[in-house]
Amino acid sequence: MNITLRRTKIVATLGPATDDPELLARTLAAGVDVVRLNLSHGVADDHRRRARAVRQWAESAGHEIALLADLQGPKIRIERFANGPIQVLEDQPFTLDCQAGAAPGDETRVGVSYHALPEDVKAGDVLLLDDGMVAMDVVEVVGREVRCRVKTGGTLSDRKGLNRLGGGLSVAALSAKDRADIRLAAEMRVDFLAVSFVHDAADVEEARRLLREAGGQAWLVSKIERADAIGNLEAIIDASDAVMVARGDLGVEIGDAELPGLQKKIIREAVRRNRAVITATQMLQSMVTAPIPTRAEVLDVANAVIDGTDAVMLSQETAAGAHPDLAVAAMQRICQGAERQFEPHEDQSPGAHRLDRTDQAIAHAAMLLADRIKVRAIVALTESGATAQWLSRYRSSVPIYALSTTALARRRMRLLRDVLSVSFSEEVDYDAGQTVRAAVQRLFGLGLVEEGDRLLLTHGDQIGSLGGTNTLKLLSVGPNGDPKILRALDQEAE
Repeated sequence: MNITLRRTKIVATLGPATDDPELLARTLAAGVDVVRLNLSHGVADDHRRRARAVRQWAESAGHEIALLADLQGPKIRIERFANGPIQVLEDQPFTLDCQAGAAPGDETRVGVSYHALPEDVKAGDVLLLDDGMVAMDVVEVVGREVRCRVKTGGTLSDRKGLNRLGGGLSVAALSAKDRADIRLAAEMRVDFLAVSFVHDAADVEEARRLLREAGGQAWLVSKIERADAIGNLEAIIDASDAVMVARGDLGVEIGDAELPGLQKKIIREAVRRNRAVITATQMLQSMVTAPIPTRAEVLDVANAVIDGTDAVMLSQETAAGAHPDLAVAAMQRICQGAERQFEPHEDQSPGAHRLDRTDQAIAHAAMLLADRIKVRAIVALTESGATAQWLSRYRSSVPIYALSTTALARRRMRLLRDVLSVSFSEEVDYDAGQTVRAAVQRLFGLGLVEEGDRLLLTHGDQIGSLGGTNTLKLLSVGPNGDPKILRALDQEAE
């Protein structure tokens, strides 16, 4: 039997391009695991409507798709211009007006939404506008004005972003809008909440506190897009359930040359610290208009897969692009192609991964065995999805089938590389032996395993309890999916 399992997951952003029901259905069916609702755009009712549409399609199609709400964060922006876009030229003086109620901008000056900018910058700093398309040197700070000289000219229009090269702007991670949107995310019962412009672990904990107070149970995803977050990277990862390599603003702050190495570092550190990781921003940007990606984009996605990312993300390609369904299909092809070439060389020494819990130790033991004996799959009976998460941190050629009775856990596992989550609602009075039999027969019935396959299976003595995985078994699949315990590696099942 040769079941094709795409190991790397796909996150797709919804927007006006996917509001047509037929196109939404084609896009989701093309291979979406997690849908992203970008709270930077649209109003609350737009996001509620899109969340409902995804859930209705998933129910009718018999799929489970997770929802990720992405907070706007305190992105610093210039204000509006009086007469539309302007051109700024190299060596031209230009003033950033940081006082409340600044007049509409013109060819010489414009207001800034972040009124504390004069306290954060000094002469010699470089400010980057519109994702670095325009650059300005700070000449002096006078009162509430930051007086600059244009370094790289170009077009400026309303509400373009502003960054400082090297980071260091002290704006708080959660704005008033974010706090309202956290309540919206809780109301929509999303599975993941992405926090933008995280500076340190305290930002993550604050978002988690607000979400829990609002009744939300989502996992927290920290977006690494500030240069100053890099110095706090380990603490941020530990405080999060997942992280996102948000390459847009991060690339602007640290410079393009540093971005590839930093992407690899963030992925590597997230995996080592037992967290999921998403790689995002402009992965198939040309497909906003084109029906096929460029070769450079193909290589970019493939390299993220080979680096070990859990998921790759589409943004404008699906939210506002001409071919959202084709973009997802292309992403799926590229991931599968990269995975066929990927040969895992996992360092399974004690220091390669942190082991803080019994279920982590069981996962480590399972992967050590899977690396040394031939098995069809690793099967995890998991209530919360934690065991599947620990298993997925070890890059292996063996797929992980995670059976859970909890829909929230199954949707969370849609983000985890190598994991195929399977619904499992067998009523067996929490008897471990009966549950193991029912689980293997469930996989057998789905065609995921067949007679003669060898499986590694993890479970807890107390089936149904959270965090209780403490058992690892080597099984063989018998007739009709009946599992048999193997007593020796060179024998058939008893």
